[in-house]
Amino acid sequence: MKNIAILGSTGSIGTQALDVIRAHPDKFRVEVLTANGNADLLIAQAIEFQPNAVVITDESKYIAVKEALASHPIKVFSGAQALCEVVQFEDVHLVLTALVGYAGLNPTIHAIRAKKHIALANKETLVVAGDLVTKLAEENGVHIIPVDSEHSAIFQCLAGEWHNPIEKIYLTASGGPFRGKDRAALAGVTRAQALKHPNWSMGAKITIDSASLMNKGLEVIEARWLFDLEPDQIDVIVHPQSVIHSIVQFTDGSMKAQMGLPDMKLPIQYALAYPQRIGSAFPRFSFLDYPNLSFEQADTVTFRNLALAYEALRQGGTMPCIINAANEVVVQAFLEERISFLGMSDVIEACMQKVTFMKSAGYEDYVNTDKETRIFARDLVQA
Repeated sequence: MKNIAILGSTGSIGTQALDVIRAHPDKFRVEVLTANGNADLLIAQAIEFQPNAVVITDESKYIAVKEALASHPIKVFSGAQALCEVVQFEDVHLVLTALVGYAGLNPTIHAIRAKKHIALANKETLVVAGDLVTKLAEENGVHIIPVDSEHSAIFQCLAGEWHNPIEKIYLTASGGPFRGKDRAALAGVTRAQALKHPNWSMGAKITIDSASLMNKGLEVIEARWLFDLEPDQIDVIVHPQSVIHSIVQFTDGSMKAQMGLPDMKLPIQYALAYPQRIGSAFPRFSFLDYPNLSFEQADTVTFRNLALAYEALRQGGTMPCIINAANEVVVQAFLEERISFLGMSDVIEACMQKVTFMKSAGYEDYVNTDKETRIFARDLVQA
């Protein structure tokens, strides 16, 4: 029995993780559930799964959650700092970090210091502070098991191959809803259009990132830290069918790919059960349903965010932190219809040029860089 803490249990990854746990009550137990502001769903989840503790980070909803769970033996906490405390509970075996954005960094660091293994669905943790986080994990003997479908695919392809050097990895991208479009076609893109992903059902922020290819850019940076690679060893190819989730090429020229239907429950279950594979009732892939699999070069001219992410990775230091913070600001502004689709890249690039850059950084430097970038980006959006 593995005790799981789910940070972000009411989001897309969190709810699917609970589906996996619900299907395997003999293998997993929910120890901690957390949510930002969705108190009603958090309460329902807590009543069903009876965790040791829950956290509602929106402190204005603490009383409502506390009163709703008063008749249950469940501890109720509130505030962002509580996330850093519950991941250290003695009975927690694995922390699934499914928070959105920069908010995942601090609790993940606390979990690693408490020697909890991490199932990482929050790519921003490694984007912002990959050097710091990976060193900390190594020092504490902690496994970071990726949940993103692409990184899970690479991780699975490397099982039994850790001693063999990688020549290159290929992260596949669906291309999003605007694959094949030019910049003129993207000038008038609406919020509703950008939220219509062709293959995946995800939260709003990651869906917009997918449409702009920033999601793939963040995944490139994450892959650098997960698999100890140089930027030139990471390539992105567009694969519209989303069947091949990513590919590893070894130094002898041979390649391994992980395939399956586009269903996030597969990499979630793999991460929760690792190093075992357990059965599932998920739909099975059939080659007859996909007689043609196609691949295209990613368009970094039209989708500038991918090129900006590669540039940030090459510069290193706090530059990935800068693009992540700027991107979180502009995506929220786009969702609120305060900035254009193409305008998001303009603000991110301006932040890369103007925000204070540090080649070597510690935790407080990342915190300060994040704050400075958000202030600068918000000013640009409002200008």
